[in-house]
Amino acid sequence: MPPDHIRMPDSLWAAVTPPGPELPQLEGTEQADVVIIGAGFTGLSTALHLREAGIDVAIVEAAEPGFGGSGRNNGQVIPTLTRPDPEDIVAKHRAAGERFVALLRDCASTLFDVARRYQIQAEQEQAGWIQPVHTPGRMAIAERRVQQWSKVGAHVEILSREEVAKILGSDAWHGGFWNRTGGHINPLALSRGLARAAIDRGVRIFARSPALRFERRDNRWIVTTTNGEIGGRALILATNAYTGEFAKQLAPDIAREVMPVRSWQMATEPLSSAARQTVIPGRQAMSDTHGELYFARYDARHRLVTGGAMMGTDTDQLKAAVAARLKRLWPQIGEVKFDYVWNGYVGMTTDFLPRIHQLGPDAFAWAGCNGRAVALSIAIGQELAKAAQGVGAQDLALPFTEPLPYVAHGLLRRLAPLMLMVYRRRDAAEIPEIPSGPPQPEHFVAWASNLRNRWRIS
Repeated sequence: MPPDHIRMPDSLWAAVTPPGPELPQLEGTEQADVVIIGAGFTGLSTALHLREAGIDVAIVEAAEPGFGGSGRNNGQVIPTLTRPDPEDIVAKHRAAGERFVALLRDCASTLFDVARRYQIQAEQEQAGWIQPVHTPGRMAIAERRVQQWSKVGAHVEILSREEVAKILGSDAWHGGFWNRTGGHINPLALSRGLARAAIDRGVRIFARSPALRFERRDNRWIVTTTNGEIGGRALILATNAYTGEFAKQLAPDIAREVMPVRSWQMATEPLSSAARQTVIPGRQAMSDTHGELYFARYDARHRLVTGGAMMGTDTDQLKAAVAARLKRLWPQIGEVKFDYVWNGYVGMTTDFLPRIHQLGPDAFAWAGCNGRAVALSIAIGQELAKAAQGVGAQDLALPFTEPLPYVAHGLLRRLAPLMLMVYRRRDAAEIPEIPSGPPQPEHFVAWASNLRNRWRIS
């Protein structure tokens, strides 16, 4: 049995997903044209697209494919960011921002297309994604987003309170918007399916081989792991919120530019046929405008998979809190019981934008999913594959920036869970604008940003 720190959590996804492929450890010295660190969505997508171009690829993975955030998340396929809208992205990144907006607009369909192309069975359902708003004033958010995304060709539409009540089966919300290209998947099944497809096409994946460091040596990138070393012409770092979890010295600036926030996931017992007639009968994915985050979707066995960013680790208390929430939203469910509870990290950034970097000649990295990695990482993998083949930045849908770490990252990471009290106060207030999406510590982020600006780490 593997050590606790590299074992998959006791999640719904681990319980229902067929085992992944048997993979060797990296031992001794290996060579490849492109070396990828991390066998999550990004690393696997990048590897597949490189192999389609005939490039020799090897991946080193600290545990197994899908071990990190890629296999632990809720599986919602969402083609937006949590807070920035298209105009915000373009204002910051200009032409690269315009290309990134197009990538983001299409990223949900990109994921479902990849699953079909490689015949991956991941319980995928492209039923759409809905973001309902939990107070009347927040309808301005939905209206703004529909207006901006419509301008760039996204399949979005505004929903009235009555329409949301009919689609979701609850009168708890005041309207919202719908992106028809979104949906949901079993994320661990997608990870393992991508790994099998990559192996079938000649990608070498070395599991249980944590990357300890990488360096430039004799015009090649050398990655050192626990028991071996592998060199390549190009390098992709695809470790996101788990960048510093196995080796703090791997890429400290990138590890410290995202704040890992623990997100809890829970799966109910299968809902009755009667309940399913009114509770999200169209099986869309849903996450609303609460900063504390209310979200839900069905799995293939008719369980509601939900959860949130919550303080503490007492699973009985967490289950009781989320069960009470579900009963408020959907009293027709009846008694709520959870069969599975697990968690994983979401990598948050100060401006809720991803961080994409060129680390040196033919070396690239990204981090900071802000709760939107499922669809986005597959599409970013396509672009990173182009970058590794020498496509110039002017032709990539990747807004490159320099790493900008948080100062006092360790302290802020310990304090971040306390922001739940702030979320709840803000969620209860009626204000014209509030960030939407996954756990977003607004006051904490502003505080951290101010500290960073005063004592910037270079």
